[in-house]
Amino acid sequence: MNAPPSALAGDERSATLLTRPLAAVLLCTLSGFAGFYLLLPTVPEYAVEASGRQSAAGLVTGALMATTIAVQPAMPRVIAALGYRATLAAGLVLLGLPVAVLSATADLPLILACSALRGVGFGAFVVAGSAAVAELAPAGLRSRAAGWYGVATGLGGAVGTPFGVLLAHRFGHPPLFTAGALAPACGLLASLAIAAPRPAPVDRPRVVAGIARPAILRPFLLLTAGTMAVGAVVTFLPLAAPREPVWLTPAALLLFQLGLTGSRWLAGRLGDRYGNQVLLLPAVLITAVGVLGGVAARNPAALLALLLLFGAGCGALQNATLVLMLHRAGRRGFSVAGAQWNLAFDVGLGLGGFCVGLVAQSTSYATGFVVVSAALLLVSCVALRDVRAGDGEDGRS
Repeated sequence: MNAPPSALAGDERSATLLTRPLAAVLLCTLSGFAGFYLLLPTVPEYAVEASGRQSAAGLVTGALMATTIAVQPAMPRVIAALGYRATLAAGLVLLGLPVAVLSATADLPLILACSALRGVGFGAFVVAGSAAVAELAPAGLRSRAAGWYGVATGLGGAVGTPFGVLLAHRFGHPPLFTAGALAPACGLLASLAIAAPRPAPVDRPRVVAGIARPAILRPFLLLTAGTMAVGAVVTFLPLAAPREPVWLTPAALLLFQLGLTGSRWLAGRLGDRYGNQVLLLPAVLITAVGVLGGVAARNPAALLALLLLFGAGCGALQNATLVLMLHRAGRRGFSVAGAQWNLAFDVGLGLGGFCVGLVAQSTSYATGFVVVSAALLLVSCVALRDVRAGDGEDGRS
């Protein structure tokens, strides 16, 4: 097995991490994710109220993530043609503009269409953002840069998820939709300061076919399972938890996002020091326990504790899988690895919303959360296999 990436030269350790271009990408990421998470748990609830169908929540999340997934395999070529800054800006526009239509309609097909358009923007935004971070980070500090990227995404979620639920429940949907449009607009300003080298043209970006490579497939499967749990929680916790006290669901989602943010930062430091493979198994097991917070939704203390634990497991899993896939792809494959990682993220997010919606329609939300927890326990063997395969950080024995 290769030595962990902690075996670095002194000059690499002392390299400046948060350069101006990287800081601009992180600010852009924070704004875009805040806009995304403001609406992620609230538009499904809005669709249920508008249509009277419980399954509408899963349809909305499914539509959002389906188009996100659909555009990601093409993103390496798009980024090579447009560059990081233009691709990020286009993604932010598509995240924000459809929200204006949401504020004017309660028609389910239009809600689904707006969600689909936002999914296209999100797909472009996340692939360009994660690849730009890898491009701009010093090679010896890539895990830490990914950790800071996780902090930006986590803070966006920590602001957006509970604040969106609170706005919707306390003030109604018009103020929510206004905030959901303004947040990506702030990211557009930050994107003007992004200066990153345009990646070389990709002749045949094997985004989907490349997933079959075992060294990529294992972290791909682990991340998919982890974000399936995230999709289940953010889509259905506002429906499963009691409305009173009004602060309970926002507080639980805030603790989830804070746990995720802190865990991604810590996982970045631990990954640079000890390697990222050792983080996989504990991260999956912690996530499997934490998602049971959805079962304990009517016990405030248990809900809050488990959602904090859930965030910690998800954050470590997300950071470790991202860095492993980037290392194993190599510098010329950053945009492909970024697309693959985000594909796993969004497949899981969409499956979590759609599948748990189907389970809940015939049984209960609690049963859906238990099914997701069991799925995570099943895939924990993949984490063991990744360590035993001897692939190391770069995927070569």
